Amino acid sequence: MRPLIVPVILLSLTGLCQAQQTRPDLYVCEGCEAIYEHSFENLSWETTIPDDTEPGEPTIISGIVYQTDGSTPAEGVILYVYHTNAEGVYPKRGDEKKWARRHGYLRGWMKTDADGRYRFTTIRPATYPSNTEPAHIHIILKEPKRQEYWIDAYHFEGDPLLTQEQTFNRQQRGGSGIIPLVLNEKGVWIGVRNIVLEY
Repeated sequence: MRPLIVPVILLSLTGLCQAQQTRPDLYVCEGCEAIYEHSFENLSWETTIPDDTEPGEPTIISGIVYQTDGSTPAEGVILYVYHTNAEGVYPKRGDEKKWARRHGYLRGWMKTDADGRYRFTTIRPATYPSNTEPAHIHIILKEPKRQEYWIDAYHFEGDPLLTQEQTFNRQQRGGSGIIPLVLNEKGVWIGVRNIVLEY
């Protein structure tokens, strides 16, 4: 069996090395500078995005951000998320400035704690009115002493617009962003996504 084991080991090591390479386009990111539109001081590891008047299905998403080794919690990572409302648009109030004019007001910032935790409470986003994109939540990261970058958006298992092709062709930035949403006894959608930082 030794002749079979060696190729398998070599193949595994090759895949590991490829996974650990820095993406040449990691920092190519339109709109990532929006992460700076909020002070990083006194950020909590958790946030609530909409106010009580925002219509929609309440949703809580949480997880742990890990260092590139996939096991060490990453403290002090800034997460910026934004998404559509229950009608599938990025809602505006009319006084938005800079990137808020495109991202809308359903957006929030967090900073991972010593255990790498983050959590945000929001509403479940809807797909665009064109019904051509699965529902999603955008996410941008900022590690200490590194430039900001985007990772795969959150998508939700069972979304009829999330095709098999889209699932297999994802870049796996930060790990898989496809997560299940489970409705709890209080009528809140619960989702969990752990994130691995990019090289």
